Amino acid sequence: MAKQSIFGRIAQLAKANINALIDSAEDPKLMLDQMVRDYTSSIADAESAIAETIGNLRLLEDDHREDVEAAREWGNKAIAASRKGDELRAAGDAAGADKFDALAKVALGRQIASENEAKAAEPQIASQTEIVAKLKAGLNSMKEKLNQLSSKRDELIARSKTAAAQAQVMDAVKSIDILDPTSEVSRFEQKIRREEAKVRGASELAASSLDAQFNELEDIGELTEVDARLAALKAGGSAGAIGQ
Repeated sequence: MAKQSIFGRIAQLAKANINALIDSAEDPKLMLDQMVRDYTSSIADAESAIAETIGNLRLLEDDHREDVEAAREWGNKAIAASRKGDELRAAGDAAGADKFDALAKVALGRQIASENEAKAAEPQIASQTEIVAKLKAGLNSMKEKLNQLSSKRDELIARSKTAAAQAQVMDAVKSIDILDPTSEVSRFEQKIRREEAKVRGASELAASSLDAQFNELEDIGELTEVDARLAALKAGGSAGAIGQ
């Protein structure tokens, strides 16, 4: 995978609005599972690419330090050769002096070349340093997004399980709700009430029959007393109560 595409994915994923993506998804859990896999894979790719980029930057910095050190060393060599040439010239050795002056010029040339290489590398080092900083920030942002995704996924799963449990409880409550005319308990209660009403009706009917029987007994008693008093009258007694 090309570095450019990886860096583009870093920027795209780091800017992702997780809540908006969840709201627009038909199945948020499946989408979050897929996004977690995508982020994890992208983070691994990004870490590899960024590590390579950082490695290249460190090589540039090493080369730059070497060029700076080489320029310093060639400068010191130029100074030493020039001083030696001056000493020889002062001692009357013109040929020796010219030789060391020539060496000083060679050293100065090498110094200038090293300085130029160091200066040429500096803009690239600065640019790569800025890029690495942005990539690190993007990678950290991706890791934060991954943590958010994982938390959202776990929260969603927990909420889904809770909702399912609540639905089961509501179904159970509904099935035993005595106020629900369609429930088994309600129908059973109605059946008992009808049986109780039937028993009350039978009791009332039985009570009515007993009252009638006792009324008949009272009527019979009255008739017997009347007959007794009539017999007493015929025997010459009074019409008062017997035994008076």
